[in-house]
Amino acid sequence: MSDCATHCNKTRNGTHFTAYESGARSDWPDHSLEIPGLGEVHGKHFLKDRVGLTGCEISINSLPPGGGMPFHHTHQQNEEVYIFIQGKGQMQIDGEILDVQEGSIVRINPNGLRTWRNNSHEPLLYIVVQMRENSLKQYGFGDGVVPEKAVSWPD
Repeated sequence: MSDCATHCNKTRNGTHFTAYESGARSDWPDHSLEIPGLGEVHGKHFLKDRVGLTGCEISINSLPPGGGMPFHHTHQQNEEVYIFIQGKGQMQIDGEILDVQEGSIVRINPNGLRTWRNNSHEPLLYIVVQMRENSLKQYGFGDGVVPEKAVSWPD
């Protein structure tokens, strides 16, 4: 199944938003994309272009039992945050082994040499957020603006 086959038409755009249906978590293994030098990679779905992200890249990922990243890598300028939502696995960062599971969150700076694997008997599902290191200037409530508008919902 291609990365776009069942999901590209599930995008809704508004003046100030883009909403995209990526499918249920059980569908994540069906996503695939072509990566130069690796061929077709299953279980990876980049969201930048799908939702029009301008400050980061986000991917949703599913790694089958026994699967793993087939190489180590670093980044030139982007840090990554891995948010694990199902399963168990291990990350290797600069030679140090970290056990990860549902609820684990791991940040890696650009120079961290990384790879990971699923050493469990169920799919390892995780979200990766990639953004330029040291680029965050405003965050949390410091960036929010609360207008004087009452919340109401149609019946």
